[in-house]
Amino acid sequence: MKRFYGIIVCLVFSMSVLAQAPDMQQHSAATRRPDLQTADGAFFDPTRVVKTKPVYHFSTQWRIEAGYVQNYLHSRNKTFSNNYLHGGQIGFRVDFMLPYNLSLQTGLSYALTYGKRTQRWGTLQDANDGTMNEYNLLTTTEHTLLIPVRAWYKVDLPKRWRLLFYGGPQLQIGLAEPVKVQSHLSPKTQAWLNKSGIRYEDYDNYRDGILNRANIQLGVGGGVEWDRLRLTAGYDFGLNNLVKNQQVDKQHAWEWSWFVSFGVRLNNEKKDN
Repeated sequence: MKRFYGIIVCLVFSMSVLAQAPDMQQHSAATRRPDLQTADGAFFDPTRVVKTKPVYHFSTQWRIEAGYVQNYLHSRNKTFSNNYLHGGQIGFRVDFMLPYNLSLQTGLSYALTYGKRTQRWGTLQDANDGTMNEYNLLTTTEHTLLIPVRAWYKVDLPKRWRLLFYGGPQLQIGLAEPVKVQSHLSPKTQAWLNKSGIRYEDYDNYRDGILNRANIQLGVGGGVEWDRLRLTAGYDFGLNNLVKNQQVDKQHAWEWSWFVSFGVRLNNEKKDN
């Protein structure tokens, strides 16, 4: 029995020695001095830099952005009046930094746009000869919220410059879109419009159920960045039909938009090391 215990003790001791052997070899290799006769010439360079693989650390970047935006409400089959709206937007962005120069961005912006257009009608007062000498002057003001979800990729350049590219969806939420109407119509034309259910008085596209509030867009764009400053431009394509109550068959309208914005990063950048 004593011999058996002795064998067990010897085996345990041998296994512990073998388990420690790789660590001892690594420690010895890491701490032993190089052979000066066979060492690389770069070893003797006092300015040499040992390259290490960057280690990713999760971080976020916060910035405020403001800029110009143009919205374009249009219809391909002319069942809804085209309209250009110009204005500005302001909001904040947060970037979730990912490995390989990638990031995921979201945020919230408020946009205010404004536009005028003329809506012409053929005269019904006397002989209907097709002359478009009656019209409404429409002034539209649009208030919207923008919630983007973008995937970004950056290309590092010298002197802290970067090229930026992005793509992804954006949700545009309509808050209000009042339309002021200045009518220049004859009584007969007004009577015909009333009978047809076509508005020629002040209205709101969202409140009165003409357009849907939710506009799902898909956008692409890019920009340049220097230190904390960022200049971005992009285009967003509306994907869903915004007409809520169709007055004619196959009536539809999409809203596309493009923008140019300037942003400033608020917090310090956390670099991989």
